[in-house]
Amino acid sequence: MKLAGKVVLLTGASGGIGEALAKALANQGASLLLQGRQLARLEQLRAALPYPDRHHCLPADLASARDREQLGQSQEVTRGIDILINNAGSNVFAWLEDQLPSQIHEQLVINVEAPILLTRALLPRMRKPGLIMNIGSSFGAIGYPGYSVYCASKFALRGFSEALHRELHGSGIQVLHFAPRATRTRLNSEAAYALNAEIGTQTDSADFVAAQAVDALIRETRRRWLGWPEAFFARLNGLFPGLVDRALAKQHSIIARHARNSSNVAAHHQEI
Repeated sequence: MKLAGKVVLLTGASGGIGEALAKALANQGASLLLQGRQLARLEQLRAALPYPDRHHCLPADLASARDREQLGQSQEVTRGIDILINNAGSNVFAWLEDQLPSQIHEQLVINVEAPILLTRALLPRMRKPGLIMNIGSSFGAIGYPGYSVYCASKFALRGFSEALHRELHGSGIQVLHFAPRATRTRLNSEAAYALNAEIGTQTDSADFVAAQAVDALIRETRRRWLGWPEAFFARLNGLFPGLVDRALAKQHSIIARHARNSSNVAAHHQEI
């Protein structure tokens, strides 16, 4: 799909990947509806984009049913959108027993409930042909220690994407699932970065991820996994999960040390 002139609703626009996505989409000539919780940050982003008057800020907390309803009924949205990008996300890197119930709830609401309910509300507002892109994760195919809740949410988002695409067959709307690997953003805690450094996990820049996401939109790529060996392990885990069990078992003590970092749970970041 050519992006020039398309209206794109981007959730989590004020986060790391969100900001990079906003810039990449604006450079393609798209008109953006920027969702985030903080209006000041959204306005700062809008002012930095090419042709800022083409774009609009829609502050909303996606964890709030009322805010989601107001977002769906805003003038900018009711005029119609061509592309919905469910990018907002939340994670906590910690052993399950160390996560607060409120943190577990937030991850499930922001990563699963909000995109499903927002998509349902916006389907009647979407022009055809239209695209929905759900921003997943390599952890949406690989259950990784220390990310049990986050993995659960991203597995769910992947299943939702696949099922909804099949459900909308012939409707003129396609659903794309785009899965980055570790990315350098505020979403990750210092403990997560320390783990990645110790075990040699490569991390991508938000700009690289955004460029790949825009390419997937243009090509209308149904499924895209970023990174090696993450993309390979995502497929391997589906075919031979026992092999991945054994590979991760060798790293278990290292992961546990970082996940149990006493400052980790407090260092919870989100892009909403």
